[in-house]
Amino acid sequence: MEVIHLKYPHQLESTEGPYSLALGFFDGVHRGHQAVINSAIATAKEKGYKSAVMTFDPHPSIVLGGRNEKVFYITPLQQKLDTLSTLDIDTVFVVNFTSDFAKLSPEAFVKHFIRDLNVKHVTAGFDYSFGAFGKGDMELMRQLGGESFGVTVVDKYTDVSEKISSTRIRKALKDGDMEEARMLLGRAFEVPGIVVHGDKRGRTLGFPTANVQHMEGCFIPATGVYAVKILVQNEWFDGVCNVGYKPTFNNPDHKQLSIEVHIFNFDKNIYGEEVVVGWYHRIRSEKKFNGIDELVAQIEKDKQAAIEYLNSHA
Repeated sequence: MEVIHLKYPHQLESTEGPYSLALGFFDGVHRGHQAVINSAIATAKEKGYKSAVMTFDPHPSIVLGGRNEKVFYITPLQQKLDTLSTLDIDTVFVVNFTSDFAKLSPEAFVKHFIRDLNVKHVTAGFDYSFGAFGKGDMELMRQLGGESFGVTVVDKYTDVSEKISSTRIRKALKDGDMEEARMLLGRAFEVPGIVVHGDKRGRTLGFPTANVQHMEGCFIPATGVYAVKILVQNEWFDGVCNVGYKPTFNNPDHKQLSIEVHIFNFDKNIYGEEVVVGWYHRIRSEKKFNGIDELVAQIEKDKQAAIEYLNSHA
């Protein structure tokens, strides 16, 4: 999969294609997004085009909304690209979303980012908008396409009656409902990170943990204890994870979030390793214990609960 980064105005020395292009921000690359992308891939195969995805970075709200707070992504850009690479896509265009880009009229967007890229078919969701102030909709895309490129509009993708959306996934993550998140995504929710040195307290308790410093901008699920899998050196291992503020050892004002994974049947030194944590089931909320013995007993219960869940569900 080729990744091409574009700015406005862009200057590509050569444009390949022709492309069947899926358009969208695609945060999460969830089942609804996959329906759009798979439609574009199917058109590419039918017409003999190259398959392509166009996404944007950073999130438009950062540029348009004047927001000071951080935006947390279900899939930060690199993770989004990693997920897209598992699909049958030839090219991904990553458009730098800037103030100048945001000012483009729908007509100018189509000229510079559809026609000039040799796109012969555009696929997007029914509610996709483009151009300044989101004035362009998919009906306008059809009109602007005319005879020069085809357009496919993918209907609302639902489960039962509700649209599958990034908003629903974020709510599930906030609630710690990893089963709901997994159903909407079509895979387990994952957080990439690096194993760093922690306080090493887990070793003294008999439950050594990998302290995972998550990739900046990742959406982290609700605090609590989870059944997880962790990818280490290209191999998945089962584990139990605590995400939170360790209230048994820290004062209530401590606001440094930690992600600590006790990996089952594992004794390697993995400091500095890039890992991925896959979240499957929330076992309980984080709580303060009245002593080490009470904490250790609970960790053992959590471990057994994680083993049972992962053996039967994942």
